Amino acid sequence: MPKIANDLDAFLTQHQSRIEGELFDFLRIPSVSAQPVHDADTLAAAEWVKRSLEQAGLAAAVHATAGHPVVVGEWRGAGPHAPTALVYGHYDVQPAEPLDLWTSPPFEPEVRNGRIYARGSVDDKGQLFLHIKALEAHLRTRGKLPCNVVVIAEGEEEVGSTNLESFIEHNTKLLAADAVVISDSSMFAEGMPSILSSLRGLSYFQLDVQGPSGDLHSGIYGGAVVNPAAALAGIIASMHDANGRVAIEGFYDDVSPFSDEVLAGMRKLPHTDDAFRREIGVKSLGGENGFTTLEKLWTRPTCEVNGMLSGYTGDGAKTVLPAKAMAKVSCRLVPNQDPARIAELFEAHVAKHTPAGVTVKTTYIHGGRPWRADLAGPIFDAAKRAVSAAFGREPVIVGEGGSIPVVGDFERILKAPVLLVGFGLPGENAHAPDEWMSVENFRLGARAMAALWDEYAGS
Repeated sequence: MPKIANDLDAFLTQHQSRIEGELFDFLRIPSVSAQPVHDADTLAAAEWVKRSLEQAGLAAAVHATAGHPVVVGEWRGAGPHAPTALVYGHYDVQPAEPLDLWTSPPFEPEVRNGRIYARGSVDDKGQLFLHIKALEAHLRTRGKLPCNVVVIAEGEEEVGSTNLESFIEHNTKLLAADAVVISDSSMFAEGMPSILSSLRGLSYFQLDVQGPSGDLHSGIYGGAVVNPAAALAGIIASMHDANGRVAIEGFYDDVSPFSDEVLAGMRKLPHTDDAFRREIGVKSLGGENGFTTLEKLWTRPTCEVNGMLSGYTGDGAKTVLPAKAMAKVSCRLVPNQDPARIAELFEAHVAKHTPAGVTVKTTYIHGGRPWRADLAGPIFDAAKRAVSAAFGREPVIVGEGGSIPVVGDFERILKAPVLLVGFGLPGENAHAPDEWMSVENFRLGARAMAALWDEYAGS
């Protein structure tokens, strides 16, 4: 079993209290990118990351964008013939509301039962910061890194990374790398470090159904006027067949199956449907027939309703036939589905199933491509050894049902493989009240990433 170098481990142990105190300072900055009232805080977080990179020993700068800034840190002392790795993370966080559901204030970090509770603790400030401290361990103990490293931290991940793709495209020389490393994900389970092999993509829509020019009395007009809420319900119901398959024509045409080897690995993971049901509080599971739960979550595309609104929803009764109805709908995509193509198919399906008497406007809000790694090459081999050295066991290979659009952007623009190795845990409430990160995972994650650079250079 590989071992982390003694000097790196000793540095992280000796400075553990300081490092975690600095993390707490970072977490106290309410860098909520979605809320303009926090724009100054988001800028302050960018400046904080810059100073942290400089303290670690990197040259750093804050780069303006049309939105929140991008921070870039560089250490290129290994020379032009050594490999270069790019580390990505984000310093912005989700809104903290509803505040009354937090046990402790979201921007006042608190440790309880081995967990750091704060907004951004795991998504993604804690995971970004452990990378910075891993680099600091090298530079403060040895005065150098075994390879060149560039760190990029954005402030718009939680609002769709609106300006990051353009920034990458306009700064390919600055960001050029042989591999990209991202920690913005979770391990499969406690004590089971994981490397991500795939992410689902996304196509997100809003449906606006218009019926009569205004709300009507349901007793006087009901039965003769098409109800927009009922029309919307019918459109949504048409999107799946009796076997749980998405019924949009052409939806599965471009789906690329996962290999038998990957599927076999998923079936070996310690997952049970009973435990999964208890975790989320349901009596039974659904979805597409003929696939295991992990296959449904990681390898199959979906179509889900994210929200609906129509008519009277207050207390008591109001017999109204609503004039309008609205729904938010998202499709999760797998390789090789194209978000733009899915948008065309989705809009055609909605038009086909819209009854006479109402009109429907379909708005494509945003999308992102799915991603799948081949898990071959120096960065993946190095990561397996480095994670094993820190955690004392080899990482498992897992998928992720969510989307990180920037992964595909890095791979496409920089022509570099992307390693996704995260240190969160299931149930960490990343976008919910009482978000937390395991103290042990923060510490072990820093050691794993410190070991990564030795292993990568040695590869």
